[in-house]
Amino acid sequence: MHTILVIVAPIFALILVGFICRKGNKLGEKAAAEINKMVVWLCLPALLFKVTATATWSEIWQPGFIVAFGGGAVAMFIVTLAWRLYRGHGLVAASIDGLSAGYANTGYIGIPLCLLLFGQPGLQPALISSLIVVCLVFALSLMLIEIGLQQERRIGRAMLLVSKALAKNPLVIAPLGGAVWAMSGLGLAEPVMHFLDMLALATTPCALISLGAFLAEKRPETTAGPWPLVGLKLIGQPALTWVLAFKVFSLPAMWAASAVLLAALPTGTGPFMLAEYYGREAGLISRTILWSTVVSLASLTGLLYLLGYAG
Repeated sequence: MHTILVIVAPIFALILVGFICRKGNKLGEKAAAEINKMVVWLCLPALLFKVTATATWSEIWQPGFIVAFGGGAVAMFIVTLAWRLYRGHGLVAASIDGLSAGYANTGYIGIPLCLLLFGQPGLQPALISSLIVVCLVFALSLMLIEIGLQQERRIGRAMLLVSKALAKNPLVIAPLGGAVWAMSGLGLAEPVMHFLDMLALATTPCALISLGAFLAEKRPETTAGPWPLVGLKLIGQPALTWVLAFKVFSLPAMWAASAVLLAALPTGTGPFMLAEYYGREAGLISRTILWSTVVSLASLTGLLYLLGYAG
């Protein structure tokens, strides 16, 4: 547990900083929303552009790993989406909840964990999983949210409105722009890389401080508890990924173990950012992130022992 605690402890510290600053009125009542806007419009797009613009095809083309990890993430998203829709929730809320069950914190926890366990080769599965989470699961949620926001009854007109909304969304434009830039083969100049790095490095701390400030606000209690989403994220996703990685595709040891461990990571801040960005009630999402992170201290430690990496 010490290994996991060393990596996860700064997450709690940043959430606590945001919580204390808001409670002490050092951050105003709109701080969570305003900091989150900065993340959505500046920091996260810079990170997405940089990751996709600098990735090479040889690095990311690992079909067995992609299906094993991506299949687990998308399956949890779809299961949660269907469950929430069946329970009478709207498409927007159901999509954000689905994202909470399938959005692993691959960036802040996954990358250092894989580097610690597997050395430099562990960076490759961590990078691929980050691309899957952001460019597949996150993008799927964004698309469904935009569809849910449209009230048009004519399908053609509604799809046109959705396309326009997505075309204006920085979280869609940035990775697509990065992919196009990567295909051009031009590379990124050093000053541009420094600029993107400075913004990208602010993504996680700002998102976590925003989350802490949000948790400090007094809000009406929601009837839905976070535990079903926490269970799907920490048990359902790694269990399905385990079957795909070890049984279906028989991946090499490092790739199979990293797929399962990355799938078992707690929920990242992406769903909270979307809930705040679209003005939705984010109480359930914030508690899901918080409790999945807390419980993952034990669940990830157990997985390390099970996979034989505890030593």
